[in-house]
Amino acid sequence: MSTKRRRDAPETRRQLVEAAVRLMMRQGYSATTVDQVCAEASLTKGSFFHHFESKEAMGLAAMGAFAEMGMALYAEAWGGQGGDPLVKLHRLLDVMTDLARQHGEMLTCMVGMLSQELALSNATVREAGDGHMRAWVDVAAGLLADAKRVHSPRASFDPEAVAWMLYSTWQGSMLVGKTRQRPEMVIENLRQMRLFIDGLFAPRALKVKSTKSARA
Repeated sequence: MSTKRRRDAPETRRQLVEAAVRLMMRQGYSATTVDQVCAEASLTKGSFFHHFESKEAMGLAAMGAFAEMGMALYAEAWGGQGGDPLVKLHRLLDVMTDLARQHGEMLTCMVGMLSQELALSNATVREAGDGHMRAWVDVAAGLLADAKRVHSPRASFDPEAVAWMLYSTWQGSMLVGKTRQRPEMVIENLRQMRLFIDGLFAPRALKVKSTKSARA
């Protein structure tokens, strides 16, 4: 293989993955074909099968790329050492709310969409989706556990269970908002989730959080 082909290989793969993401976000996994991905990327089927042995492999790569992009966005809220974990949780909800406002009725999570479409029929995709979901939940659960240690909770709660509820609210709201043609439901449900999280902690903790948020 020539030096130029080796150098271009990562770019070719990136173009194929981005094309697959665009198509699958619009029409789902089952309706997306290898030919369509090649046409969208303006590349040949030979190029496709050089990088992916199957449509499933392409779908997994597209899901992984979308998940990586999403985690990078969320990292703006929860990244960095130190800081009040409740403030970070509020920033996380702010990022999610901003995404809902930006994308409106087109708001979609590829991890959730492909998992919903294929979880019962494709174990490989189901396991990949579960891994991406758990990566998000693990960080959110860590923030909730830190908040539980730093602040006084009103009552005991399981950080992981609350994190899964938050993630399920996020994913489910996108589906229900599309079905009801009410994308604003996503923002309202995130507001309710914010109230729920605040309700887990004593008023003093919320006062400290509000003061730090105002200084930020």
